[in-house]
Amino acid sequence: MLSTHQRRAFVCAMTLALLGAGLPSVAAAVAERPDLSRFHDQKITWSACPDDTLSDDLQCGKVTVPLDYAHPNAGTLDLAMARFRATGESRGSVLLNFGGPGGPGVSELAAGGEDFLGLTDGYDVVTFDPRGVGRSSPVSCGEGMGATDPDAEADADAGTETEADEGDDPRAALEALRKLAADCVKHSGPVMRHIGTVDAARDLDVMRAALGDKKLNYLGFSYGTRLGAVYAAQFPGRTGRMVLDGVDTLTEPLSEQGVTGARGQQTALEDFLDWCTEDLNCAFGQDPRSAREDVVRLIRSLDEEPVPSDFGMPFSGQDLVGAIGQALYSRELWPALSQALTSLVQDGDTRGIMGFSAGGGAVPGIAGVTADKDGNGGLVDEGDIPFDNLPAALMAINCADDPDRPSAGQVTEDLDRMRAAYERASPVFGRYRLTQALMCYGRPKGTTYIREEVRDVDTPKMLLVGTRGDPATPYRWTTETADRLGSAAVVLDNKGEGHTGYSSSKCVNRKVDDFLLYGRLPADGSSCGAEE
Repeated sequence: MLSTHQRRAFVCAMTLALLGAGLPSVAAAVAERPDLSRFHDQKITWSACPDDTLSDDLQCGKVTVPLDYAHPNAGTLDLAMARFRATGESRGSVLLNFGGPGGPGVSELAAGGEDFLGLTDGYDVVTFDPRGVGRSSPVSCGEGMGATDPDAEADADAGTETEADEGDDPRAALEALRKLAADCVKHSGPVMRHIGTVDAARDLDVMRAALGDKKLNYLGFSYGTRLGAVYAAQFPGRTGRMVLDGVDTLTEPLSEQGVTGARGQQTALEDFLDWCTEDLNCAFGQDPRSAREDVVRLIRSLDEEPVPSDFGMPFSGQDLVGAIGQALYSRELWPALSQALTSLVQDGDTRGIMGFSAGGGAVPGIAGVTADKDGNGGLVDEGDIPFDNLPAALMAINCADDPDRPSAGQVTEDLDRMRAAYERASPVFGRYRLTQALMCYGRPKGTTYIREEVRDVDTPKMLLVGTRGDPATPYRWTTETADRLGSAAVVLDNKGEGHTGYSSSKCVNRKVDDFLLYGRLPADGSSCGAEE
């Protein structure tokens, strides 16, 4: 779901995904629970945030969790946390996860905290950087490795181009990416062996206890819905009021998710072009059909002849695809996207469109892992978060959650069929998303827990919000996940556009707040109309 215009950052993320360097499989079983009382009994110390650019009202803290829940005395991790305090009498906390996977919670809450002020009527609004993300022992593939190893940089570029271009040997591409795998381990530290949603859900329970809450009240977006569902399956008796907005799949393998994502983004792009071509200033004219053809031609021309960018790196057609994909997450971004595309088409100015690309921290090539002599991971400074942390964490977590591992022979045999399926799903996003089908090649199998055990949860009622025009998490995932979760799931149908509904629909916002604050659930299958 995340993109970045820097080619090497993307290559490093792909390298992490194609890792074959002997990492152990994620443990699926959670039945045996060693004594975690020292973690549950801790108290969070809140203070002013160290970053003076954050809101004055935001407080920061940390919680310590086991590195390995099977061996809680074998090292720890610190997780960065932040909160807005309740404005009145607090009934406890509501914990937020903004998705990704790989999205840091602290900076997201600092940037968009006004969307959640209504919840401070009764809750401390709390978020966190999950393990391997942001300031919490961030994973990385070492974006700067080419500076010390020219051959590695050449292999990286060759690997990406070989996989994408027709007629080349996919085995050579897989092998080139495998050669870079060791750098992902080297730059990520021990957290790489214990990353994934099963562990992150157990971290949620430590946070719940450290916050002093008997039950977890939770609002999760996109990937955060997967995290919430796994928590509900692991800790049904500790699940409080839970809202899942932009519901992720619990069953589809990553290869199918890529096709689904490409199809959803294509629909969102066509909706955008229908809107854009009503304006005389649209870069692609006033005919929606020819506008779609013009977008494809623009992407192909930039892939053949990338243009210079202010970042010192060429800007290609696939970079444009990634940036457009990010902009389509919200209808509110459409005017800015239209203006940026006009600047690109008319003046060759990439600054506007590159502003939509997702990146990580400000220091490329610096591993953010810190550990003491006992292997305990402390928080890193904001400026030391590796630039590629978002895509690196996305790949690592998704692969830890997915048990499917096609062999090199299967990849080679199926590549033409997969490429055709992705192109049918989207002539714009298909090639870009095809890499998702290969991202876990060579890694140990991920957990089977999510597919096999997260079903028929014995929890209080929870609210699932699905948005009809969502380009990232299609509405059918909401209903499919509701069926999996069983009678506890209540579905709210948001007939709007964009990814998730809470921040874009007043109706969704009101119904979610009513449930979290007062326990008032909408009827299952009720809806919110599209926003004007």
